[in-house]
Amino acid sequence: MSGKKGISHYPDSLKEQIRKEYEAGASIKGLGQKYGISRWSIHCWCGRSEKVNLRQATPLPKGRPKIKPDTQDQIINRLKMENELLRNFLSVVGRR
Repeated sequence: MSGKKGISHYPDSLKEQIRKEYEAGASIKGLGQKYGISRWSIHCWCGRSEKVNLRQATPLPKGRPKIKPDTQDQIINRLKMENELLRNFLSVVGRR
């Protein structure tokens, strides 16, 4: 087996040091390589980006998107088209 399995626990002082370096402008990838810690862990410690916080501030709508109801003119035009198609079909079949 390669390496120790399970969750690694890091001291709070190390987490705080990484947060300070990140806020000073260091990249998450660079910090991960420097300290030998996964980028995911550093990302979680440093908090979410402002873009993600704004997106999560407004809840997403649930379910299927609602379809706008047709206007009366659209309904009438659709019914006229259906009647015309039905008349054409019946004339081809031979019924009237």
